[in-house]
Amino acid sequence: MSPGAEPRPLPRRAPSRVRVEDLAPAVACGRWPVKATVGDTIELSAEVIRDGHEVLRAELRWRRPGCARWEDTPMRPVDAEVAGVRWAAPLGLDALGSWHWGVRAWADPLASWRLELARKVDAGQVDVTRELAEGAGLLVAAARRADGEARATISAAAAVVGDAGRAARERVAAALDPAVAEAADRHPDRSRATTVAAPAPIEVDPVVARFGAWYELFPRSWGGLDGVRRRLPALAELGFDVLYLPPIHPIGRTNRKGPNNALVAAPDDPGSPWAIGDATGGHTAVHPDLGTVDDVRALVAEARDLGLEVALDFAIQCSADHPWLSEHPDWFHRRPDGSLKYAENPPKAYQDIYNVDFDCADWQGLWTALREVVRFWVGTGVRVFRVDNPHTKPLPFWEWLIASVRAEHPGVVFLAEAFTRRAMMQALARVGFNQSYTYFTWKSARWELAEYVTELATSGEQLYFRPNFFTNTPDILTDELQRGGPGAFASRLILAATLSPSYGIYSGYEHFEGVAVRPGSEEYLDSEKYEAKARTLDGPLLPLVADLNRIRRQNPALQHLDNIAFLDTGNDQLLGYAKRTGDNLLLCVVCLDHHSPQEGLAVVAPDLGLPASYDVCDLLSGQRFRWQVGGNYVRLEPGMRPAHVMRVEAG
Repeated sequence: MSPGAEPRPLPRRAPSRVRVEDLAPAVACGRWPVKATVGDTIELSAEVIRDGHEVLRAELRWRRPGCARWEDTPMRPVDAEVAGVRWAAPLGLDALGSWHWGVRAWADPLASWRLELARKVDAGQVDVTRELAEGAGLLVAAARRADGEARATISAAAAVVGDAGRAARERVAAALDPAVAEAADRHPDRSRATTVAAPAPIEVDPVVARFGAWYELFPRSWGGLDGVRRRLPALAELGFDVLYLPPIHPIGRTNRKGPNNALVAAPDDPGSPWAIGDATGGHTAVHPDLGTVDDVRALVAEARDLGLEVALDFAIQCSADHPWLSEHPDWFHRRPDGSLKYAENPPKAYQDIYNVDFDCADWQGLWTALREVVRFWVGTGVRVFRVDNPHTKPLPFWEWLIASVRAEHPGVVFLAEAFTRRAMMQALARVGFNQSYTYFTWKSARWELAEYVTELATSGEQLYFRPNFFTNTPDILTDELQRGGPGAFASRLILAATLSPSYGIYSGYEHFEGVAVRPGSEEYLDSEKYEAKARTLDGPLLPLVADLNRIRRQNPALQHLDNIAFLDTGNDQLLGYAKRTGDNLLLCVVCLDHHSPQEGLAVVAPDLGLPASYDVCDLLSGQRFRWQVGGNYVRLEPGMRPAHVMRVEAG
């Protein structure tokens, strides 16, 4: 104690000797929610510690979304019943929204006495008179806590155990009667129990937040919203789960961009959809060439009937013609000379759009207006939003907006388009984003794919960060796709669809579109961001897309992230991995060479729990093979047989 320091005062009441620590799973010690999807069952656990040798008890306590009442269920010790160990119990999550859970634990004096008595009797101790007298009192107290048949059972045992006129053998038998123990355990003494002070949160989302195939298209290239609606059956037949539309709002005229990002547009150039707003409306309006708000409602409803969700783009930026610039000029950053500052990300410049100023004096009005935009589209039936560049907006804003929207509509899903620093991507996930774009787009070598996916699946990120492996976007045409030809498109598609539960492609991918605007650029030549195209849903890669989406739906192992184990192949051009959920085990090997055949040995480790040899079926080709634990010869060829996606069939 430091000189002059006051002695630490005694607690006002005797503290519990039981400690509950290390709740798991948890994100930042429970500061942020663990993410799950409706229908999941999560194993929840905690460390329960007490001095001495008393028998410990623990129960899981949970509260469903919107409920004030806590429910509980017994937990089981993972290793042993005596001494401090980890206790666990499963929790089935059958409702969307915010769940909370905790643990209550205590030392059970009656069970501790029963265990001590049994040990003494087993050791041959003859005189247990005092022990029986002690137990009789504990049984009487237990009977007072019980009711009905349990009370009668315990009271009868208490009478026998406390009757000194009976034979010791009879009294011991009554004390250790399993029926008495079972009745007493249902009415424990929790008077000295310890309960976790701060319950841990779990956010339960719809399944599409964890698992889904996305298809991105510009409606203006498909005949507007009505043209898109006519393609819905074909998209559903291909097995897509989400149809993502870039901004569908009116497009400003001022500084409108021309083809290939030209600074001057011709009168008929449609401009970039991300330059949102003109005199007819802003973020809650639909471009008249595409349709109406009622057309959005019809599109969303028909898509849902086919098992598809429609995702809208939420881009917080405005053209110079957006109504907000005249209605709320204080929401925008101006230079000292009064001029507006257009958006920039050097060397990129976006002369046709202006960012809102989150540091403006009326920030509360701005936040509220942006929330109302989301609520407006939720009112049309939209449940999924792809958010443009969320990493350039304040984290407290996103935490507030997402929580506010999901408090009313817990099934709404937000995808973060955040190609930025790892820490910011993680932070966006923690504050509420249900999915995120990832670095997968640029990971191509065997070692970096394995390293990155292992990080996503096992580092702790899997508790809150859900990746979406988009192969391409309107902004991103990687060098690998530019140079790799059809082999690269097939390989990347298979990797995206089998490594990650969620993946996406941008239209044109199925046609092998791979020409950049200039060497060294990731921008497409004649980018659809600045001009409309005549799109058709008939690309040569679509049969593979349909096969993969069918395989994904039929095999639960491909619907989860944290179940992956990479296989040694002895060849850096072959990436092998296993994914297992329950009895569903898939073994995948993908050729990373887009031009030449590759051979190797896919090594299946013994820890996968397989017999020495077993049958596998290649779900892409229908071929069957006999594989074994250890090395298995593989030869893959771009175009002809770019991958094996094999299901283990039998021993």
